[in-house]
Amino acid sequence: MHEAKTHLSRLVERAAKGEGFIIAKAGKPLVKVVPLSSREQAKPPRLGFLAGEIAVPDDFDRMGQTDIERRFRGDR
Repeated sequence: MHEAKTHLSRLVERAAKGEGFIIAKAGKPLVKVVPLSSREQAKPPRLGFLAGEIAVPDDFDRMGQTDIERRFRGDR
């Protein structure tokens, strides 16, 4: 924490250039400083991000149905 206070201007400049850093107190990490344009700030990908790259079988909702029904009945 003390080092971050002492060198805050320099650390902020480095973070603005893309180099994030962590501030700790007594050896315990407290915060992570990253540039606003950092990829870490981006929203997580939405559903459909693999559209056209994978195929789901037509019987997906019935896959393993026989085995599942058998197990529910207690059959081995």
